[in-house]
Amino acid sequence: ARFQSAASKAGKPLYLIPKFIAGHPGTTEGDMLKLALWLKRHGLKLDQVQTFLPSPMSLATAMYHTGLNPLTPDLKPVYVPKGGRQRRIQKAMLRWHDPENAHLLREALIALNRRDLIGSSPSHLVGFAHPDKPKRKTNRL
Repeated sequence: ARFQSAASKAGKPLYLIPKFIAGHPGTTEGDMLKLALWLKRHGLKLDQVQTFLPSPMSLATAMYHTGLNPLTPDLKPVYVPKGGRQRRIQKAMLRWHDPENAHLLREALIALNRRDLIGSSPSHLVGFAHPDKPKRKTNRL
């Protein structure tokens, strides 16, 4: 209400654009899954999701490089998604509605033991793989 009031006083259209960050130090795939389910439950489909990038002089960057939380007295260890795949999976979860992310999302849900979220009903997060579509090739060593 306060934002709408300020926008009216400014006499021009103003918009609130939320900023969602995937791969932030301290966030797990389980955390991203909870957020993805919340987004879906509320009918929100994100177009803009940023992947965390360490920047100088920030606590998050200290967490990224050390794997420790400097805000806790005992420097508690935190999970840091550093691998490109881990970061892509977290971003895919926040963009659960994008068909380009379906393969990553399915793999992540299987790894998280959440096959119950794969299917064709509105309660599912992602659909089944289409057998007529070619699978992505991966270069695994």
